[in-house]
Amino acid sequence: MLNPVRGALALLFTGLLATGACAREAAPVAHQFFQVSLPASAAKPTAGRLLLFATEAKAARAAAKDGKVTEVESSPFAPKQTAVAAREVERLAPGGDVLLDADDQAFPSAFSKLPPGDYLVQAVLDTQHDYNYHGRNGGDLVSPVVEVHLPSTGAPALALAETVPTQALWDLPARYLSDTTKKHLAQARQQVQPIDFVSPALSAFWGRPIHMRGWVVLPPGYDASAKTTYPTVYQTHGFGGDLRTQAGTAAMVFGAMAEKQLPPMIWVVLDESSPTGTHEFADSVNNGPWGQALTTELIPSLEGEYRMDARPSGRFLTGHSSGGWATLWLQTRYPKIFGGTWSTSPDPSDFHDFTGVDLYAPHADVYRRADGTPYPLVRDKGKVLASFETFARLERVLGPYGGQMASFDWVFSPRGADGRPLPMFDRDTGDVDPTVVAYWSEHYDIARRVKEHWPELKPDLDGKIHLVVGTADTFYLDGAAHRLKAVLDSLGARSDFRFLPGRTHMDLYAQGKDRQALLKQMAWEMYALARPESKLRRAAGR
Repeated sequence: MLNPVRGALALLFTGLLATGACAREAAPVAHQFFQVSLPASAAKPTAGRLLLFATEAKAARAAAKDGKVTEVESSPFAPKQTAVAAREVERLAPGGDVLLDADDQAFPSAFSKLPPGDYLVQAVLDTQHDYNYHGRNGGDLVSPVVEVHLPSTGAPALALAETVPTQALWDLPARYLSDTTKKHLAQARQQVQPIDFVSPALSAFWGRPIHMRGWVVLPPGYDASAKTTYPTVYQTHGFGGDLRTQAGTAAMVFGAMAEKQLPPMIWVVLDESSPTGTHEFADSVNNGPWGQALTTELIPSLEGEYRMDARPSGRFLTGHSSGGWATLWLQTRYPKIFGGTWSTSPDPSDFHDFTGVDLYAPHADVYRRADGTPYPLVRDKGKVLASFETFARLERVLGPYGGQMASFDWVFSPRGADGRPLPMFDRDTGDVDPTVVAYWSEHYDIARRVKEHWPELKPDLDGKIHLVVGTADTFYLDGAAHRLKAVLDSLGARSDFRFLPGRTHMDLYAQGKDRQALLKQMAWEMYALARPESKLRRAAGR
């Protein structure tokens, strides 16, 4: 009987070999297949996006501790180090298997074109379609790492034998916690209150209950029966963050307040993750009215429950990266609500510089400049790690669910006829759609909004924008920040822009051994504005 794998390979080329003329031509390169199975012992059928990762074996073992490689993963910071192939699996029953064509959807190229050699490969079934956002996550199925020689005339076999465990919200990796956080972690868990608020506006938009989640961090000594009110900081995370990472932020904030490294304030640590990426608290035709829900529903609810200073002068915003854009957007969109934003390394606030690309230029292309050179997107210490095109092509193979580029479309784009957001650029060519950019510009270009509406915004916005970014930002976000500053300066607006020499997206907050020094500095600046009469000031060395 014909081996089903070899049969599949043979059928691919039946038509090409049907005539003598074709037979005399050079034989086409066969596609590279892998056979991935679900053990018969599995409890139930499953489905998801099947991902296959392959990396050169010798180099991987040399880089691994003790030469042992237990995971093969992709990384946007070394995208071409690992090859990835994918396919959708609608149903995989226990004891069943699927054939993955590693040339069909693959990055950086079809697997049959990889340099011949020994590779370490691993399969992952992304059961929740969130690999682009979380990586392998609780409930995903994974195979052991297997060494194979590629190209292979057969289809190497991999079994999805393990399930990734779901991590508890407070199961925080010790290596990421400071000594201060570890010291106060148990008490923090008692003082940090969960937010699980069902938004009427968002629920009406989606036609089902939509929860707004996060944590309320109460300062040490907080007394619900006292008359004292506290300034409140609304903080949110960047791309890849979620409720669990925000638990770590909440614990860190409480520990710093307990050590008097931070002033006594209430912190609302918000989760802005969603199945589409980060919703960034924008009012979007795709994600729903998140800004409206925050400002008209959640904040009033919290202020009715906790002893928060419910004046604009007592409400502040801060966030990093996508969270930086979210807080910058909230401050400019709802200037009467908040007393100031301290936004760090925000996503592009002026679409004349979208990580280096002028989206408004005629025939704009996010992949290549007019001279054909690629646009870089990720850098470190002056070295380009990934181009815009490389980043986007890897994201497309990993899946159309929640990647960074797709997330921008879900926040900024108009809705297409199929109910999904229209893409800002063509994933094959990099060509920018000027119609979509026009919509982006009208609704979400912060620099344009401030410039066009400054007379009405000035009374409530002037002096409230604080922005910090490194001059060596990993994603070139310092360019848009310079443009926003130029717009505000041209308007005669009061603002606070800090460009930290040599700092990147990753080390912006660090000073010496303190990884949160910038956050502490910004918090004391907020407190001084909220409580100018207070004698409480940041102690030297804190």
